[in-house]
Amino acid sequence: MTESTKGARGGAQRLADALMAQIERGVLRPGDQIPTIAALAEQYGVNKNTASKAVMNLKATGILSGLAGGYTWVRVPPQHKKRSNERYHAEKASVLLPTSQRSNSGVSESDSGIPLKALHEDRAEYSVIEAPDDVREALKLPSGASVLRRVYTRQHAERAGVDRSTSYLPYDVIKVNPDLLDSAREPWPGGTMHQLHTIGVELDKIVDHVTADMPTADEVRDFDIPPHVPVIRIRKISYSTDGDPVELMDIPIPADRIELIYTTQLERWNAAD
Repeated sequence: MTESTKGARGGAQRLADALMAQIERGVLRPGDQIPTIAALAEQYGVNKNTASKAVMNLKATGILSGLAGGYTWVRVPPQHKKRSNERYHAEKASVLLPTSQRSNSGVSESDSGIPLKALHEDRAEYSVIEAPDDVREALKLPSGASVLRRVYTRQHAERAGVDRSTSYLPYDVIKVNPDLLDSAREPWPGGTMHQLHTIGVELDKIVDHVTADMPTADEVRDFDIPPHVPVIRIRKISYSTDGDPVELMDIPIPADRIELIYTTQLERWNAAD
């Protein structure tokens, strides 16, 4: 390693430390834009490559956010969540409650501790589409069948990464209640389980298929994912008491902000055995 290389690395670390000090003192706050690479290089007396390396190092550790060639800002910390499979028991228990009680909070709010009214953004987009092949197969629909696709986007603070999930409901099953096709009725008190209850469907079981892979470019941008962080992907399939799959939901969650909790209640041995 040459002395100039050592000096560049040391300069990048000193610049990173200086930016960190400003963040820790509150001079730079979450969401604040930092100076350009050229401005940082001039301010701290280093070359542009050194300034760029300092910024990339802070992005890699999740301190800064921004895509190459664009603005860079102090990262808004993601909202950490705990997702337990026991949530489904609570959701089903709320279905038969009065609207006033169902409206108080939902299981997704309990995951994060943030009430809906405190969110920076809460959006639901509805569209009736031909079911994608994998969705059609999972929901056991005939070729060419339509589904109601619902895309939910939430953001807890300005410039924070978003949460996004996509739900698919068989159109022929839910069209009997036009209210279920109206995105203006979101958020629906009691969620999907109550929506299905309005058309006489009771859920019997929910199966979560959990996988992981690296994020797409759009997910890196929209979810604000640091480099090298994988995405946990939950494909949730809900089944009615008739054994029919009645909803499929895809839930991608960056691995740096989620704890998955699975509780398995075991059958007790008979004390007499």
